Amino acid sequence: MYIQIVGGRIYTPTGWIDGGSVLVEGKKIKAILNTDLPIEGARQLDARGSYIIPGGIEMHVHGAAGADYMDGTLEAFRTASDYHLQQGTTTIFPTLSTSSYETIMKGIECTEVLMKDDESTVEGLHLEGPYFSVKMAGAQLPELIRPARPEEYTKIMERGDGVIKRWDAAPEIEGALDFGSYIRERGVVVALAHTEANDKHVRAAWEHGYTLGTHFYNAMKVAHKVGVYKEPGAVETILDMPDFDIEVICDGIHVPPVMVHLAYAVKGRERMALTTDALLYTGTVNFKDPTGHAIVEDGVCKLSDRSALAGSIATMDLLIRTAVQKANIPLIDAIYMCSYTPARIMGIQDTKGALEAGHDADILFLDEDLQLRFVMHRGRTVRGEEYWA
Repeated sequence: MYIQIVGGRIYTPTGWIDGGSVLVEGKKIKAILNTDLPIEGARQLDARGSYIIPGGIEMHVHGAAGADYMDGTLEAFRTASDYHLQQGTTTIFPTLSTSSYETIMKGIECTEVLMKDDESTVEGLHLEGPYFSVKMAGAQLPELIRPARPEEYTKIMERGDGVIKRWDAAPEIEGALDFGSYIRERGVVVALAHTEANDKHVRAAWEHGYTLGTHFYNAMKVAHKVGVYKEPGAVETILDMPDFDIEVICDGIHVPPVMVHLAYAVKGRERMALTTDALLYTGTVNFKDPTGHAIVEDGVCKLSDRSALAGSIATMDLLIRTAVQKANIPLIDAIYMCSYTPARIMGIQDTKGALEAGHDADILFLDEDLQLRFVMHRGRTVRGEEYWA
């Protein structure tokens, strides 16, 4: 049976369709139509004036609802991913912070299981670390940061082949350039993060497979003086490199809105993705970190000593609202940076990230205030059952 979604403004990358409909068959989008006339045999779903947009794609997220992906259990993976699904993330790449070898192995195992589960939103694993600059550790555990040694990363890739989809490192540290070349050859997105890299390091990284700036602006250097001369940091260099992708934490706290807009003005929607970098505190009330590592204060996660931000408690719908309402980014581009751009970066744009025939039926409704009202994942309604009434 077909589902025909009508009564809303349908998002396309080139503009909005009014008076049209989205035709869903099973788990896939069958067609985007320029008419809302009833289709024989289709059950109509009235969006009631909502914006009809593609599901969000989250490529950097650590947990939610008290569950951390580093817990290394299927229960934690499902709890966090299901919470983010309710907030509009229909595709997710669980993230492990700097971890032990054993924790990485557990993460690979859980991700592998869920990638085979048709109702799961998990599409692969993201490793944030452990090959970073200790000086730029931020919320990463410094005692676990280490050089990029082939005897470790080749073994991890051997087990994680086809599961690990993205891996972040600081290109200036020992072994990191060879590491980048190695994992890029195996189809992994290589990202620059928690780094002291300067212009020279960033350009060398590009030559060795690094194509993405992790939580851009955060945990990377800006222009600074070396002696009497100014030296560009990773921020300026990446902005200067037109094909270097970036992701920005768009919670309105990690990066001031004016800086979000600046990155957008330089990179455009094609090269800039929005991300939450959300931690296990997301979606909780008065949740206490059992390790005492971080606290939630002023709407963001901080290290317990308040020396640095540790991550966000943002959700996919908040990214869109912040981009539009605070950073003055057009809605059509904010949606693009939460859907198509991350899909393209992660290599899943043939089935995800757009409302197009043949794509998965991952569909959201936003009301006029950009509040999330409805979530469909692969043709299954997971939020907004009232729209069927």
